[in-house]
Amino acid sequence: MKKYYVLEMFPYPSGNLHMGHVRNYSIGDVVARYKAMQGFDVLHPMGWDSFGLPAENAAIKNGTPPAAWTYKNIDVMREQLQKLNLSYNWDLEFATSSPDYYKFTQWMFLTFFNNGLAYKNKSYVNWCPDCATVLANEQVVNGNCERCKATVDKKDLEQWFFKITDYAQRLLDDLDKLPGWPDKVKSMQANWIGRSEGAEVDFQIDGSDKKLTVFTTRPDTIFGVTYMVIAPEHPLVKELIAGTPQEAECLALIKKVQNQTDIDRTATDAAKEGVFSGVHMINPLNGEKIPLYLANYVLLDYGTGVVMAVPGHDDRDFEFATKYNLPIRPVIKPNDGEEKELPFLEVGTIINSGEFDGLDSDIANDKITEHIENKGLGMKKVNFRLRDWLISRQRYWGAPIPIIYCDKCGIVPVPEKDLPVLLPENVKFTGQGKSPLSECEEFVNCKCPLCGIDAKRETDTMDTFVCSSWYFLRYCDPKNTELPFSKEKADYWMGVDQYIGGVEHAILHLLYARFFTKVLSDFGYLSVDEPFENLLTQGMVLKDGTKMSKSVGNVVSPEEIIEKYGADTARLFILFAAPPERDLEWNDDAVEGSYRFLKRVERLFEKKFGESKLRFDVHKCIKKVTEDIDRFHFNTAISAIMELVNVMSKADEISPDDLQAVIVMLSPFAPETTEILWKKLGKSGNAGEQPWPKFDPAALVVSEVEVVVQINGKIKTKLMLSPDMTAADMQDFVKTSEDIQNLINGAEIVKIIAVPKKLINIVVRQNGF
Repeated sequence: MKKYYVLEMFPYPSGNLHMGHVRNYSIGDVVARYKAMQGFDVLHPMGWDSFGLPAENAAIKNGTPPAAWTYKNIDVMREQLQKLNLSYNWDLEFATSSPDYYKFTQWMFLTFFNNGLAYKNKSYVNWCPDCATVLANEQVVNGNCERCKATVDKKDLEQWFFKITDYAQRLLDDLDKLPGWPDKVKSMQANWIGRSEGAEVDFQIDGSDKKLTVFTTRPDTIFGVTYMVIAPEHPLVKELIAGTPQEAECLALIKKVQNQTDIDRTATDAAKEGVFSGVHMINPLNGEKIPLYLANYVLLDYGTGVVMAVPGHDDRDFEFATKYNLPIRPVIKPNDGEEKELPFLEVGTIINSGEFDGLDSDIANDKITEHIENKGLGMKKVNFRLRDWLISRQRYWGAPIPIIYCDKCGIVPVPEKDLPVLLPENVKFTGQGKSPLSECEEFVNCKCPLCGIDAKRETDTMDTFVCSSWYFLRYCDPKNTELPFSKEKADYWMGVDQYIGGVEHAILHLLYARFFTKVLSDFGYLSVDEPFENLLTQGMVLKDGTKMSKSVGNVVSPEEIIEKYGADTARLFILFAAPPERDLEWNDDAVEGSYRFLKRVERLFEKKFGESKLRFDVHKCIKKVTEDIDRFHFNTAISAIMELVNVMSKADEISPDDLQAVIVMLSPFAPETTEILWKKLGKSGNAGEQPWPKFDPAALVVSEVEVVVQINGKIKTKLMLSPDMTAADMQDFVKTSEDIQNLINGAEIVKIIAVPKKLINIVVRQNGF
């Protein structure tokens, strides 16, 4: 038996399902049921992404412990999911906040740490003042906290990181291994990884033996550098400006940019602000002395945090140079020799660049890079926009980082035998100041596992995305108490054949999950190095053109729909209303229509049973529905079933076999209704456990097709003709058919328009037609 692993992104247990959940899980359930009926060994699990800020905020607001709040919500949402008749393997269920799970999240951290992929470093980080925690770059959206929308600040803190940059090239290259992913998602990941080729070049600080290194994708423009810019938060800045007349002005700019978001600083239309540092640099290729500026538009975490400015060939540098009256020198001219306004941004011919003059700028890029390497002034370099993953969070409700600080031994990992490091329960939630963990002495104080002296625990917890970066592997072996999963079981089920979730997770969760899978594969725990073979990103559920939201007041409760119409109506509508990858507009009338359709199916039992005369229609439907489910065209699959039900409703009699086919095909979409009808048909077992029907090609071969006959565009009759008749055959038929001659009644035929298998239109010249 061939396996099939279908998985929808597991939910955060907020307490209530919304229509987006219903859509996501209904899509996955149809796939799971369909594959099981086709004979696959199906894994279709559900669990809970249950660590996170909302539980902690509830504790601050209501005094409810995060665990109690979380598990109460899980109970509510599990009951709601079960009302939707979703075919989950509930015995595989887990929550990431369970010690049985986060024991292995901590195991993952130790695996990364022991292999050099987890490290602690002091750096400027994104800080949400409202959540009082650090945010990863990916969790800052337009300068605001992704969760609470507060403006994000910058803080200089020691934090734990995962070295995802070690995998940047593989994460980029292996996107080619994912033909089953939407191009949009792959493009978003490629852009976030942001590979660029260029050179690192060393610029000497004038009067010092120290250097500053820049990364540039345009070595061909180095002779055009007329000033340099350093990020105000660069660790060397305060040393460079110390004692200079510009020190006070520089410190003021440093303070100002700390309150600006990266978006505000780098936006195209943002004002460029800078201050001369009092320091000059030496251009390594022409020996020219150039000023070093601090400026808001250069960020520490891209490239080296230092930029060579070429205002003759860069819009941003040109704007800054113009504002601060700095020199502008062209070093590329158009190939056609015409004068162009600066900045000139296109390729051309090198000028004002010594021995490289006259070269095509593309060729000069390679030649100048080669020259820099030969002279020991720098090196060819590939740079990535992707930064290492900051995983530290100053919160309670997360997986504790399993590290101990010992005055004698330094940073000591918690021994694997001592996992999990449990969250203490006697903590206070005030929402003010430090993390509750840092103020819980029984948690903080411990013994060093190496030397036995008094030591302190790490009080940061892990970013919740760490928990969700491997959960799909735990489903393969959720009862294992020794390892996160056995390789044998993971190798059987992985990769996930079909993953389903929102496109908003394209960068964060999906990139991190790919990173984890590659690391675990490299260390021999997995045979696959990509987690998800196929990805479907479903659209949003809208009402009145806007995403459903409590704040907007346009939410439709799934529970209300289920109570009024039943779960099958909710499922059927949400699958029929739009293709899964597109946004779906809620429509109360269409919900009612789905309900009426199910009632129409029930009324087929009122028909007279007899010999099947609908073999062609039934097998045509089986073929269409099978092909459409395979392509995730659920809306057209349901439409085909509706068409067949209409045909059967109009027929004088139908056969039990015809009705059985309808019930079985409808089963993945409307399991509750079809099980009732299956029993009513007198069948044993369950409809959803029947083999998926196969169409008979012979049943689709027809000896006659219905052809409409028109005279001067008006329908006069319908005839049954051979499907093999060509247009010429049909024209000859018109001339010899007694029935058609009677219709024409002696009128002169001007023209015969024949469309094989469909239409004959006879144009005649006579009054009355």
